[in-house]
Amino acid sequence: MSDLLELAIAAHGGLTRWRALRSIAITLSLTGGLWRLKGYPDGMHGMRLEIDPRQPSVITQPLGPLRALNPAHIRGHFKPDCVWVEHSDGEVVGQRQDPRASFAGHELSTPWDELHELYFRSYAFWNYVTTPFLLAEAGFEAREIGQHQENGETWRRLVVRFPAHVPTHTREQTFYFSQQGLLRRVDYELDIAGAAPAAHYCFDHATFDGLVVPTLRRVVARAPGGPMLSGPTAALVQITDVCAK
Repeated sequence: MSDLLELAIAAHGGLTRWRALRSIAITLSLTGGLWRLKGYPDGMHGMRLEIDPRQPSVITQPLGPLRALNPAHIRGHFKPDCVWVEHSDGEVVGQRQDPRASFAGHELSTPWDELHELYFRSYAFWNYVTTPFLLAEAGFEAREIGQHQENGETWRRLVVRFPAHVPTHTREQTFYFSQQGLLRRVDYELDIAGAAPAAHYCFDHATFDGLVVPTLRRVVARAPGGPMLSGPTAALVQITDVCAK
């Protein structure tokens, strides 16, 4: 493990605390231009995601605007090879096997149905919540590159290649950490939306049950010259609660 990754893991709560966890629940609101493009102009509000820190698995309840009828009684489930929606009694009302394949040919403006959105949101937040701990798992390749100056700070950068079995935005991503090891930014291409380049910023880190979590995230488009900070916000994430057990 690189010394930068060790620093980042320690800054976000440490391996001892992480390895003791069995579940993480986050409550959040999610808005921005990406959701408007995909057919959800009001975004998602008051959603609770229950995340398995050991494997890609997420349960969402309620599903908000995806289900207008009794939304509190609907749950969304995510596994890498399947997503499904069910009533509280277990009746499955929507399902898709091999969900990533359903994004073939999609561009940034291609609308999503509820199972597209469920798959994207679930794998994305599984990645977000498990970083940086995830990057120390077997199969990940990480190397530190030159430092980066932004907002009057010097950030250290880690280029990470994800193993093929991990659902994520794109196989190679660049993580930016403060000198204290806190995650500040991630650069990636959104492969399921036409490989759209994005810069994902993290703010307002707070401690919940021993974990340090960015509670505000802003995603913007990334041009060859860098992030388009004065442009539209593709995604704005506000996390209001985290429960780690």
